[in-house]
Amino acid sequence: MKINNVGMTGINPYNLQANKVGNVKDSKVNAVDKVEISSAAKEMQQLSPIPAARQAKVDELKIQVENGNYKLNSQATAKGLIDFYRK
Repeated sequence: MKINNVGMTGINPYNLQANKVGNVKDSKVNAVDKVEISSAAKEMQQLSPIPAARQAKVDELKIQVENGNYKLNSQATAKGLIDFYRK
């Protein structure tokens, strides 16, 4: 006995899959990422004196490197690394 027309007749299963993929892409277009920083974090950024002092030191070192006057003290660098990792 032969059974014909079982399942979805006249419908291409690949077209069904393509329609599902198209719907997913459309829904993602409307999605928006958003980041919010708390007022406390904003206040901490503005009140911190460390970045200004650090920027001054970076600018000074940058000028010394550009002029060729920067001398690396290997003893102090090694001591600083050792002290940092011993803590």
